Amino acid sequence: MTERLVIIGAGMASGRALEHIFEDAPGRFDVTLFGAEPRGNYNRLMLSPVLAGEKDYEQIITHDAAWYEEHGVHTRFGETVTAIDRQRKLVISKNGETPYDKLIVATGSAPFIIPLPGKDLPGVMAFRDLDDVNSMVEVSRRPGSKAVVIGGGLLGLEAAAALRARGMDVVVLHLMGHVMERQLDPAAGYLLQRDLEARGIKVHCKAQTKAILGETSVEAVALEDGTVYGADIVVMAVGIRPEVRIAVDAGLHVERGIVVNDQMVTSDPDILALGECVEHERMVYGLVAPLYDQAKVLAKTLAKTDAAFRPVQTATQLKVTGVSVYSAGDFAEAEDRNEIVLRDATSGVYKRLVLKQDRVIGAVLYGETGDGPWFFDMIRKGTDTSDMRDTLIFGQAYQGGSPLDPMAAVAALPDDAEICGCNGVCKGTITGAIASKGLTTLDGVRAHTKASASCGSCTHLVEQLLRSTLGEAYNPAAIQPICPCTEYGHDDVRRLIIAKGLKSIPAIMQELEWKTSCGCAKCRPALNYYLVADWPGEYEDDGQSRFINERVHANIQKDGTYSVVPRMWGGMTNPKELRAIADVADKFQIPAVKVTGGQRIDLLGVKKEDLPAVWADLNAAGMVSGAAYAKGLRTVKTCVGSDWCRFGTQDSTGFGIRLEKFMWGAWTPAKVKLAVSGCPRNCAEATCKDIGVICVDSGYDIHFAGAAGLDIKPTELLCHADTEDEALEIIVALTQLYREQGRYLERIYKWAKRVGKESILANVVTDRDKRRTYFERFVYAQTFAQVDPWQERVNGKDAHEFAALAEFGMPVAAE
Repeated sequence: MTERLVIIGAGMASGRALEHIFEDAPGRFDVTLFGAEPRGNYNRLMLSPVLAGEKDYEQIITHDAAWYEEHGVHTRFGETVTAIDRQRKLVISKNGETPYDKLIVATGSAPFIIPLPGKDLPGVMAFRDLDDVNSMVEVSRRPGSKAVVIGGGLLGLEAAAALRARGMDVVVLHLMGHVMERQLDPAAGYLLQRDLEARGIKVHCKAQTKAILGETSVEAVALEDGTVYGADIVVMAVGIRPEVRIAVDAGLHVERGIVVNDQMVTSDPDILALGECVEHERMVYGLVAPLYDQAKVLAKTLAKTDAAFRPVQTATQLKVTGVSVYSAGDFAEAEDRNEIVLRDATSGVYKRLVLKQDRVIGAVLYGETGDGPWFFDMIRKGTDTSDMRDTLIFGQAYQGGSPLDPMAAVAALPDDAEICGCNGVCKGTITGAIASKGLTTLDGVRAHTKASASCGSCTHLVEQLLRSTLGEAYNPAAIQPICPCTEYGHDDVRRLIIAKGLKSIPAIMQELEWKTSCGCAKCRPALNYYLVADWPGEYEDDGQSRFINERVHANIQKDGTYSVVPRMWGGMTNPKELRAIADVADKFQIPAVKVTGGQRIDLLGVKKEDLPAVWADLNAAGMVSGAAYAKGLRTVKTCVGSDWCRFGTQDSTGFGIRLEKFMWGAWTPAKVKLAVSGCPRNCAEATCKDIGVICVDSGYDIHFAGAAGLDIKPTELLCHADTEDEALEIIVALTQLYREQGRYLERIYKWAKRVGKESILANVVTDRDKRRTYFERFVYAQTFAQVDPWQERVNGKDAHEFAALAEFGMPVAAE
């Protein structure tokens, strides 16, 4: 018989508890989930990147509507619980009473607002949830807008960096002598302040705030020393308090937080609690790792399995792109302690270890933080360091007197060494998942263990574990830098293009500190594509940054001549077009004419100097480039379908032509081939294409992620569409999602494997609003993209590109 489980609070702690409950006690509970926000569980650790524009809300959702539906959770989002009736075992909300057998209180915390004059003015806000982020983003769109952040702790500095990334003028006011004083010593605090100010963020320490000024909204912040800073928003980031009001009203034992025992049970045996609202052994936790430990214990308690939550030490990292900070343990000065310090002023590196009786009790790392988990493991275990004192500060790789292979260093970590502090994932969990589940990618490890899935600061350690576990079988290509010109990978470059509003290749190279003056043949085409895709109508395609085939809009052959492929919509042609092709072949003595696998006609052996004239003659017959050279839509292959074939179920030819005319001209990360077959006999070979459609009596089965080149892979069924219009919208939205997420030169099947089919389904199938958004973004981009390059060249646009084929050392594209 199922029990009624009610949960108050839909945050990260209760979300992780639900995951464990469904694993440890499947089918035991009928779950009702209340959340004050009008949305489900999302990763609050990633609010800073959302505020900075590096991510969007969809990317930080932990549990979407499909997940709740799959697990039978009755969601009551946007509905605040106002009371708990313990005698009748009811929770009371604005919509009535809900009975429970077991109740979980996970109300989290509330931001502390300093009781200053002006604190209630519009524009004074906290930084706790998505609504706060949306409010800040709205203000940041105003030209010349200013922000004052009160509080130089973790949260305040992340908010300040994010708002600065949005283009605001930002001042941080901090009461203490240096920022992040709870996590950093004065030396590291100085380095952090220096780096923040180099980013354009003003940091004012020892700041006593007197009042927030303004008539109808925030206008400025005044300090006790007379300093006044103008402000359009004031962000209070000075601390949090456990949200315990509902527990107090219900008569539960509450001190600083809701008091729980080792099993996460409150003073009422049928009510459990976890998260920032609870107090355990006089401790209240604000970091996520111990809250996730609480979630495990709570789930086992409900499953009637023995478990106990024990106080845990935590490490701290700052989630600001380009700033590496790590601290753990106790680093205060005392007579019974000594320290080891390493400073490298040129590199901006500072490391300090605090030792007591030859044991590390505290660590502060700035600039180089890779050894943080190793030091943290020593702190937790009380490791005796007397034999390694001389080399300890240099990190794990230098033990034994000389540098070790980093792979050997990470391999030497014990299985219980913590790798991911956000999610409390140890080395053994990661290596075990790699071995048992056959994981070969960082994304796979993230999906199965959650390591590196939150703030991402442990990514390099997870990568090293992949390398050390898999050896030569590990292919790190997807996580390597774009090229030797930069340390950034494709994903980081792309999110920073959006976050920083970078709209030219020189801007990218300057702001992201490229190591070369103008890039190379590997990074320039990738940057050009990302700019074309991310800023349609604002960025003008740079022909010099394309591969040679794309620059001249024809495929170079091994003898130096070119191949010209005019577009035939859906593989259909007519006598006029065929005559034009025959006339061009005769007129320019083209030696070979071939029908391609994509149902086009290829004119092979065209001399370079004849290309403009060949294009002109084909244009005169109404034909445009078939883009057989492009990182874009190549062809839409069709069969004759219901018009002619006795087995055809739908008009596959007509739909293929419609797709091709709708989608041509769009640049994509790699080439894209489509096909539409009129029945399951699949004469158009739709099940080995990037996107394929199999027409059936009831509509259209949409397939994707096939390959028939160096890799051979059948497609996967994405979904079924009842109508042609619906099929078109799904295919276009899928293509736009790929355009926005795909790495340059990454085919659809590789992208799909990396991001996961579930993510793709959520964006273009199950959530129709999201699908429509992607569809409309593609349509908008097409207003700037559907231009025939042959016609442009015939009319003289950018003729110099055609004349200088080998300039900048652009390589011939490998197709």
